[in-house]
Amino acid sequence: MKFGAIDIGSNAVRLLIAKVHELDDGRRAVDKLSFYRVPVRLGADVFSDGAISEGKIKHLVKTMKAFWYLMDVHGVEWFHAYATSAMRESSNVKDVVKKVKKAANIDIEPISGDREAELIFGNFAQAVMDTDNDYLYIDVGGGSTELTLIREGERVKSKSFQLGTVRALAGRIPDGEWGAVEAYVENLQSERRPLYAIGTGGNANRLQRLALTPRDEAIPLVQLQAVHDRLAALSVRDRREKYHLRPDRADVIVPAAEIYLRIMTFAGSSHMLVPKVGLVDGMVLDTHDEWKQEELTRKAKKRAKKKEGL
Repeated sequence: MKFGAIDIGSNAVRLLIAKVHELDDGRRAVDKLSFYRVPVRLGADVFSDGAISEGKIKHLVKTMKAFWYLMDVHGVEWFHAYATSAMRESSNVKDVVKKVKKAANIDIEPISGDREAELIFGNFAQAVMDTDNDYLYIDVGGGSTELTLIREGERVKSKSFQLGTVRALAGRIPDGEWGAVEAYVENLQSERRPLYAIGTGGNANRLQRLALTPRDEAIPLVQLQAVHDRLAALSVRDRREKYHLRPDRADVIVPAAEIYLRIMTFAGSSHMLVPKVGLVDGMVLDTHDEWKQEELTRKAKKRAKKKEGL
């Protein structure tokens, strides 16, 4: 059984096609078969004008039609398409959803920041964590940042903030938002258990590579700061040429680094783990849960029907 997950973010639209394997110890492993990313950047419109432009809608429709055919040729039977910060804040979201449904036969569901954080937490079975530690999960997107406290391997609380890379580039971070983040993080801290940072998102992955940190090791704060400073000193064009960054990565990577650094400083975190998981991974696991529950219900009905026939 193959599952699909479409994440319609503020910076890019992503499609993950995967299989889910149930392991003997009760955990699940995600076998990523294909991953596609298209830099539609819906947030550039929404955070400046409050709505998605006709040009962006056409780009999104084309992308979703392509994703539909890709899922079809891969034999995907179960999938979801979720939209995050940009679409949930767009004044014409209903019109966009309707146009995509008509042209691509895909139902888009805008989800709340809390739901986004909940799905992201579904990835943690994929990451190696010490249950004796407290972790602050920092997921930086184009329009929002989700912060989740993990204690003894369990999600204790989470909150979504209007901090994002595309939003920052547009100069649309609300007044007082950073103060709210600082207060929230300070309230999570325990004298007995320091907060360790976990960072996800495409920018976190790229920052780790630029820091030359081994994949299974955490990035030291001082090293992340050094990478930020090198990038910030360059123009977007020079970042692209020197570090071989995509155009849609070269401009957002600096504000992303700033968000990670500032939140780590609030938390007193000296290092940040980068487990290479994100929203689409959590979506695949959640869709697998739905499929499994429907299978159990179908089998129960079949047994009941068979019993009635006796």
